[in-house]
Amino acid sequence: MHKDYKELFTKVRSETEEICSPLEVEDYVVQPMSDVSPPKWHLGHTTWFFEQFILVPFLGNYTLFHPEFNYVFNSYYESVGARVLRTDRGNLSRPTTQQVYEYRAHVNLHMQQLLGRSELITEEVQFILEMGLNHEQQHQELLVYDIKYILGNNPLFPAYKNEKKEATQTKAAPLLFKTIDEGIYSIGYDGDGFHFDNEKGVHQVYINPFEISNRLITNAEYLEFINDGGYSSFQYWLAEGWDWVKEQKVKAPEYWHLVDGEWMYYTFNGLLPINGGEPVAHISFFEADAFARWKGCRLPTEFEWEVAANKLGTLDDRNFSEGADFRLNIQEAASSHYFGNLWEWTGSAYRPYPNYKVPEGALGEYNGKFMINQQVLRGGSIATPINHFRTTYRNFFHPQLRWMLSGFRLAKSL
Repeated sequence: MHKDYKELFTKVRSETEEICSPLEVEDYVVQPMSDVSPPKWHLGHTTWFFEQFILVPFLGNYTLFHPEFNYVFNSYYESVGARVLRTDRGNLSRPTTQQVYEYRAHVNLHMQQLLGRSELITEEVQFILEMGLNHEQQHQELLVYDIKYILGNNPLFPAYKNEKKEATQTKAAPLLFKTIDEGIYSIGYDGDGFHFDNEKGVHQVYINPFEISNRLITNAEYLEFINDGGYSSFQYWLAEGWDWVKEQKVKAPEYWHLVDGEWMYYTFNGLLPINGGEPVAHISFFEADAFARWKGCRLPTEFEWEVAANKLGTLDDRNFSEGADFRLNIQEAASSHYFGNLWEWTGSAYRPYPNYKVPEGALGEYNGKFMINQQVLRGGSIATPINHFRTTYRNFFHPQLRWMLSGFRLAKSL
């Protein structure tokens, strides 16, 4: 083995449980909406992945922890069998949280046994193991989203951790635009390290000259859009976006609340006044696109974003889960802020790269079948582990969703 997989496995698995450590047992079961999964389900599903795809086929005489857990913790793998509907995950009062942690311990123990036998660590097992570890890191980020939504929709607005609330007002760097020259650029992952199949297929893309903003849009700037009637002016919105605004009665970003004439927002430290200098978060694609139109701009395409990030961006672990502690950073040295803080909406639909082929087997269901009706986001967030991130990473969500850590920057055609 070229990597110490035993140590890496232990590290990733313990990080998931660390995210859940501030929770009360009642928090583990709540499912306020269909896009949110209870924390207990995340803990079980990430464990099921290693049991189903590694232990069962590759560790001889392995005994399932529980015969019904494949039904309970399978997510969307049609080829693996029946599963609990996503909308019903919050009804799973059983298995208990304690049983799920026992399940994790059982699988962890047997995975360490397998990883201690070098003859079992074939190239196939290494590939699935890398996929499983990155899959768990994806669920770590989803856990952060879901925990915040669970607590942020509690009428008491409880803090995630018992830390002192800080009400601060800061200013971001001036909003400036950087010109990127026209040209033919290479897009996609080119290397030997781990990457998802939707990043494969290095290909050439011609890009017209454009300008891109040096940082994300802030709360203060977004508040100007709200105060100018942004949510009541149809001309800024795509047709589906305008329907969404009217049907859902949307008037502000997720977690914003107008309290006695003052805008407040829910953070991991509880309900606080809006900090104008922070990047505006929990924005849908529809909202980002409408703001850009209101500003006389547009969203960058995912290819423009990748080119600009490669030219201008620098990695900083303070903007990722290792250093951010789920706190958004004020964009002071803003010209290099392309990675971390918030996933950035692009104007690109989530579609396959040229010559993309869906991998064989159950893992082929991981990305390819979702390449419809979704938009690409780039850049990572404060809930993304930095060792999980690549400039070519293509995140994707439906355009109306905003419970995730999402923001945006602007672009202009020249």
